[in-house]
Amino acid sequence: MPTEHTHKAFDTDIDTLRSSVTTMGGLVERQFVRAIDAVRHGDLRRVMDVLTDEETVNRMHVETDLRCNQVIARRQPIAVDLRETIAVIHSINDLERIGDEAKKIALKAKDFNGRPLPIDLDKIQRMADLVVAMLGAAIDAFVRHDTTVSASLAERDRAVDQLRDGLIEELIETMAADSRCVSDALALVFIVQSIERVGDHAKNIAEYVVQIVEGIDPRHGLATPVRSGAA
Repeated sequence: MPTEHTHKAFDTDIDTLRSSVTTMGGLVERQFVRAIDAVRHGDLRRVMDVLTDEETVNRMHVETDLRCNQVIARRQPIAVDLRETIAVIHSINDLERIGDEAKKIALKAKDFNGRPLPIDLDKIQRMADLVVAMLGAAIDAFVRHDTTVSASLAERDRAVDQLRDGLIEELIETMAADSRCVSDALALVFIVQSIERVGDHAKNIAEYVVQIVEGIDPRHGLATPVRSGAA
């Protein structure tokens, strides 16, 4: 669990950074869910909601990044505090990219304009639900400093990859069978790829927790020590 500092202002700074991650996480999760809803139901109002949230997410990204740099400059954190501040910078970058993927999905939904699509959308929903659960677990792990979530998300990410591969294969077969479906099926391929990337970003956030707590970098199957002063 996060430790307290004798300098209460420093505690406040760190708490504010953690709060920014959770707030951004909630916003991009809402963006993503709304974007998927727009695809499933052809709801153009959801598209506009996603685009509106995009502006808020981008603003929070810039503000939180600046706040992190100010904490580093003013407080000169070391060890776990420095690792956590840097992890916040990485996490908000991943969250902003999740927002970008949600925007891409929403714009594809706008192009569909409510017409029937050449695939069972329940399959895309199943993949999206798994990714939403990954994102929620990653944000919760960040708040609680729970290092155990990283391994479970890596396993779930492999399941998401399998769903992606199966959907893309099905969409390619659909395009081959009916040339009239090519445009919409290709757009759905891009949507499936965006969903998979959101899962990757969620997995990244859980890995940053391992860096904070254990001082090692578990990305790409490595366990590289993070040099940031005493533990």
